[in-house]
Amino acid sequence: MVGGSISATRNLYRRFQLHGRLCLVEKPTKQQYSYEIKKEVVERHLAGETKMDLAREFGLSSDQLVKDWSWKWRKGGDEALKPKPKGRPKGSAEPKRLTEEEKLRRQIARLEAENAYLKKLRDLRKQGRA
Repeated sequence: MVGGSISATRNLYRRFQLHGRLCLVEKPTKQQYSYEIKKEVVERHLAGETKMDLAREFGLSSDQLVKDWSWKWRKGGDEALKPKPKGRPKGSAEPKRLTEEEKLRRQIARLEAENAYLKKLRDLRKQGRA
């Protein structure tokens, strides 16, 4: 035994079956697949084709992708296979512009809280002296 887990060894063996020695070569970028390809792979897998045959035909990095896409499709339907937007939603990076009135309201609220805190502190000090 080399010292890896059984599942890691099994995954490496399956990738070797799929790609041969190239399974050890790291790809420069992560491959992204279109919704149409994912949908076709899932439909054919559910129709009875094997994960390994589909992975080989579509040039997938692993037959695990077929399993994952099928699972996602069963849980969420076609929407689960569609690409999700990356990053922050548009407009979330810009700070909200406050009106002058809103700035004043916030300043009043902060000063009222500060005033209440100082009054409470004064009352606690008076209790300590009495």
